[in-house]
Amino acid sequence: MLRTRRDHCLRTLAQAPAPTARLVCLPHSGGTMVGYGTWATGLPPTIELLAAQYPGHGDRFSEPLSADVRALSSELASELLRLRPLPTVLFGHSLGALVAYETALTLSALGRPPSGLLASSCPPPGTAGRVCAELLSDGELWSLICSLGDVDAAVADDSELAEALLPVLRADITAHEHYRPEPGAIPLSCPVRCYHGVHDPLVDGDVLAGWASVTTGPFSLLEREGHHFHPFQDAEPLLADVVAALDTALDTDSLTRS
Repeated sequence: MLRTRRDHCLRTLAQAPAPTARLVCLPHSGGTMVGYGTWATGLPPTIELLAAQYPGHGDRFSEPLSADVRALSSELASELLRLRPLPTVLFGHSLGALVAYETALTLSALGRPPSGLLASSCPPPGTAGRVCAELLSDGELWSLICSLGDVDAAVADDSELAEALLPVLRADITAHEHYRPEPGAIPLSCPVRCYHGVHDPLVDGDVLAGWASVTTGPFSLLEREGHHFHPFQDAEPLLADVVAALDTALDTDSLTRS
């Protein structure tokens, strides 16, 4: 990590001497920017890699949690707008996909539309999740999270860690489930690409075509082996596809602007 100011949402994971584009990664419920740290070595040297750290997460643990996708995206968009303009592609996993989408809407409305939106393991905006966190006890919620395929057995059995993480998870999952786009939202114009783990118990692959309606640009979907946390189980092929999707988005963006 190159940017360490704890009052910033955006953190730089990979700088580029002469960047041609920017990839911004948004974490899932309970996740932090650390999850994207390994991506820095798999990107071309011309791509600047940033990741978000939500309030109340990681080194921002002392800040109040937010259960509002728009509040999370507002902070992110504000910081992106202060950076020098670069073609920007947003990658969001689960909750992060909704934050990425809402951020894309804000950037577009303010004249800085993204060049692409990559949404992983997330139903289309406006579709509630399946967890219903408010109805689950702490034990039930923790068991569900541990069943999704990305929690080590030693971590799953750590009651102190569970106690620390459950408020974060509840806030994030509540943000995901309660989010609805503003009525009459203007569609994006950039390419949108979805990633789906075919064994994901939380996301029905049949509904993902609904993401096509959020843009007037091209839509595509890649199904991958794996569960809800497929990007972190077999990251190398995914990152290669992200790089290819980024190149496609930049080509499309160049044609649109010419």
